[in-house]
Amino acid sequence: MDTGTMQPVVYAIAGSDCSGGAGVEADLATFRDLGVYGCSVITALTAQNRNGVQRVTATPLEQVRASLASLRECYPPAAVKLGMLASSDIQALVGEYLQQVDVPVVCDPVLAASAGGTLLDDDGIAGYRELLPRISLLTPNRDEAERLCGFAIDGPGQVEAAARYLLRLGCGAVLVTGGHLDLGDGYCYDYFCTAGMAFWLRGERIPTPHSHGTGCTLSSAIAAALGRGYALEDAVVLGRMVVGHGLRHARALAGGSGAVDHGSWTAQLADLPGLWSRFPGDTQSVEFPAMDTVPMGLYPVVDSAEWVEKLFAEGVSTVQLRVKDAEEHALRESIRRAVAAQRRYGAQLFINDYWQLAIDYRAYGVHLGQEDIATADLAAIADAGLRLGLSNHAWHELARAHALKPSYIALGPIYSTTTKAMRFAPQGLAQLQQWVDTLGGHYPLTAIGGIDEARAAAVAATGVGSIAVVRAITEAADYRRAVRRLASSLRATGGWEPMSNP
Repeated sequence: MDTGTMQPVVYAIAGSDCSGGAGVEADLATFRDLGVYGCSVITALTAQNRNGVQRVTATPLEQVRASLASLRECYPPAAVKLGMLASSDIQALVGEYLQQVDVPVVCDPVLAASAGGTLLDDDGIAGYRELLPRISLLTPNRDEAERLCGFAIDGPGQVEAAARYLLRLGCGAVLVTGGHLDLGDGYCYDYFCTAGMAFWLRGERIPTPHSHGTGCTLSSAIAAALGRGYALEDAVVLGRMVVGHGLRHARALAGGSGAVDHGSWTAQLADLPGLWSRFPGDTQSVEFPAMDTVPMGLYPVVDSAEWVEKLFAEGVSTVQLRVKDAEEHALRESIRRAVAAQRRYGAQLFINDYWQLAIDYRAYGVHLGQEDIATADLAAIADAGLRLGLSNHAWHELARAHALKPSYIALGPIYSTTTKAMRFAPQGLAQLQQWVDTLGGHYPLTAIGGIDEARAAAVAATGVGSIAVVRAITEAADYRRAVRRLASSLRATGGWEPMSNP
């Protein structure tokens, strides 16, 4: 999400590729795709083509120094991407510069060209290690990770070990990319870790010879997303999506292999990877039933069985029961009574958090927050035939949800809300629209967070198909009137019709 109206500036400090597919040329094209303004500090000129690298000429050190000084004077960066640094002297100079700025730094440790040809000597390898404490995210492929770590990588365990080793050398985070590691199952795996977070990303391995510039594009896309204010884990997911889109749309060039495509990027579900806390090959997938009523339309979230009964009586087809801090007996009675109303009206009742009780009383479904995924027995929920709804606030959470294939996805908070303490800032209509464009038609969606009668029409206009509300109904002077008015906003976009009462 953007942090302001001013276009962020992001630096590409890297070599130039005369064939246009990688290096600074790919970086600047990616910056434009992500909506940031790109400045470049060229560290080397390369003569290369699809057959390999023929010549490398490092930029004079004083020219690199002058370029950094000129940019810093007028164009302060929101993020920096490092690519080929050509020599240990240039690396040392860049390291000095990085000590003077406090912005995210993404480093693609370019050691060799994908078409063949060494771009850095052994002194340069040591220089990269010296830079690591100033790096926010290091993005080596398998070959680069092997050279930096000094041991072979031929499976998931070695990937994780390499990432942890590089973390110990001082960088803030590591993303070991999987393009050079084919495990033979048709997927491409990337591994991300920080001191407090780790996950695998799994996506389709796209068979194309037109892959020149993938590493440059990935790292520059992540830097651009960081420059726009995204959290690192979200920027990593977006970067993976940009590369997937670029490979999917890459074309031949001059009768031979080409480069990653630029200029047409939009977020698409086909490029959204699945996110897994451990290597997905060891993870048993589960399947959840589909929703009966789609779109879900008006989706009240209430704290009592009485409210569930009143809203089903008004023709609302989907309601969530969210009870906090209740004693065991009162909680069970509330869920029992709400499920009885669900059966009486033939409606869709979701129980928030209490998945065991939802199974015991045979509710229609369970709604979980992201923090509950690790502790809930998802297989038991699926085996019981219950639907699963998941809350999502960010791109990396959507990637996790996509891996689980829930029955519906909740998006928010769209606006600020006082109903609960939120770890995430309001996402706004623009972010909601992007998520609807990406996920709509594939998952039932609902928007939540600060939505009231005055805002409902604008939210419905995104095509989300459903709005989840709390205070807009339960604190309304006339809840029946509130239901009608909120529903009319959705009805205007084809988002909901009330169910017939029995």
